[in-house]
Amino acid sequence: MAPPLLILRDIHLTFGGTPLLTGAELSVSEGDRLGLVGRNGSGKSTLLKIAAGMVEMDSGERFLQPGRTLRYLPQDPDLSAYATTLDYVNEGLTEGDDPYRGAYLLDVLGLTGQEDPNSLSGGEARRAALARCLAPEPDILLLDEPTNHLDLPAIEWLEEELKSLKSALVLISHDRRFLENLSRATVWIDRGTCRRMDKGFAHFETWRDEVFEQEEVDQQKLAQKIKREEHWMTYGVTARRKRNMRRVRELADLRKQKREHRGPQGTAKLSATEAEVSGKLVIEAKGISKTYGTREIVKDFSTRIQRGDRVGFVGPNGAGKTTLLKMLTGELAPDTGSVRLGTNLEMVTLDQNRENLDLDDTLASVLTGGRGDTVVIGAETKHVMSYMKDFLFSPEQARTPVGALSGGERARAMLARALANSSNLMVLDEPTNDLDLETLDLLQELLADYPGTALIVSHDRDFLDRVATSVIVAEDDGLWREYAGGYTDMLAQRGEGVTARKIDKAAAPARKEKPAASNASAQKSQQKSKLSFTQQHLLKTLPDQIEKIEAKLEALRGEMNDPQLYVKNPDKFAKLSQQITDLTKEKGSAEEQWLELEMLNEA
Repeated sequence: MAPPLLILRDIHLTFGGTPLLTGAELSVSEGDRLGLVGRNGSGKSTLLKIAAGMVEMDSGERFLQPGRTLRYLPQDPDLSAYATTLDYVNEGLTEGDDPYRGAYLLDVLGLTGQEDPNSLSGGEARRAALARCLAPEPDILLLDEPTNHLDLPAIEWLEEELKSLKSALVLISHDRRFLENLSRATVWIDRGTCRRMDKGFAHFETWRDEVFEQEEVDQQKLAQKIKREEHWMTYGVTARRKRNMRRVRELADLRKQKREHRGPQGTAKLSATEAEVSGKLVIEAKGISKTYGTREIVKDFSTRIQRGDRVGFVGPNGAGKTTLLKMLTGELAPDTGSVRLGTNLEMVTLDQNRENLDLDDTLASVLTGGRGDTVVIGAETKHVMSYMKDFLFSPEQARTPVGALSGGERARAMLARALANSSNLMVLDEPTNDLDLETLDLLQELLADYPGTALIVSHDRDFLDRVATSVIVAEDDGLWREYAGGYTDMLAQRGEGVTARKIDKAAAPARKEKPAASNASAQKSQQKSKLSFTQQHLLKTLPDQIEKIEAKLEALRGEMNDPQLYVKNPDKFAKLSQQITDLTKEKGSAEEQWLELEMLNEA
């Protein structure tokens, strides 16, 4: 049997006084397809960085066979030292690698290779980093959340690409279907150590439950043994005359073993605060359309959503999923057609970008809304510390700024805040982002038992299969169609999965050269549109501005409602009329600007 390509042995690492890895081990051989799993914060990404030689462990051994190549996909790649994305990808190639493969991979992943790395979004930077990892076809691929920021066509393409490679693979992912389709063995990081099962992720949950059950039995046996020894120490005939020092030492060891045992981390307790029952009809859309510029985002779409439905929305990035969702919920008016909302609706929204979280606010303040130290869940009032515990936060994190939390912790905080609000309509935009598998399971159970209605935008095929009662899919040219059942049911009915959105390659930016001052503006106009800091700020603040304008308009119209105003004060009447006209124009301009920025951001 050939020796392993990569070995990590007895790895120890402590962060901030807290042991993270305590004897973790990993072995990667040719042809391995390892799924690396564990709870958020268990040390998966850290172990992968140690395997890549990027993080120094406190103690342990790392061995990589001489002459073997290894590539690592980070969650936050840095491209700042390169002129273009193609330069970044090609720099990762070695002698003998295909010089054209990098350009091919960038094209498949929706990039031209000529993008300026300084203007890339986080998703584009990760796609470029993925192309850089795959291009040399290394002996070992270490991939940390490779499906983040990828849409369904790209995820399915990546699955097939990884299956075709000869590289050994170590994969971290929260996409259950992706793990099931690729893994042949599973390495589970639990309480600082690693367990390995030579079966794919599909068998992981059964194995994990068996481990926990056996551990519970072992702890019960240990408690009984300690009890017997303590009884001997107190009442044994021998003990009364002369204690057996060996048994005394053994009892001390047993007590230490029980004291130092770290039980499995608990599971989050998810429960939604239910509002009054909504009407049977929740949303009815008839022939709605939306156009941005010359592109039709939604064309003549109709649907009826009733109480209890769980509707999934799928499509490639930039297809307009968020735009359609906003029209259906009344947040955005369609250009044509009509949307009718049912009676007694109380809506709660979980945003995919977690933008509604103030990063300077503390966790406790976020969960309570800044009001005291209690959270009201339905008819029950909970102390914020107890509610934090339900979502696996420690008491010490109560005063932690949200910006200091990990991605998974922010996702749980957003979920906790959303579920505390009473609702009978949930709008979930990429709810599975950064959630570990156990929390995903609980979210699925919550949605299954939720008496209201749920609208879900997701690229997670397994999540949609488990939750959705119907799926609305983006077709070509602004067409959307609804299919009964989950994602797999949609595949059976449609005959194919989600197809990638067609992009006009002619509009792609040319390779960036150092421009002279005279042609700088022309150079800028040729580059791909990106949201600048100012545009991002406007996208975030324009809804508040529009709301303030609406409030002013309402107040002015209230004054205009006086039927005697024109007779009593014609000057004031004329002034109010002009103000209403000006504010209406300002509101329309702000709405158009917001829509333009929203479409750029989504694309």
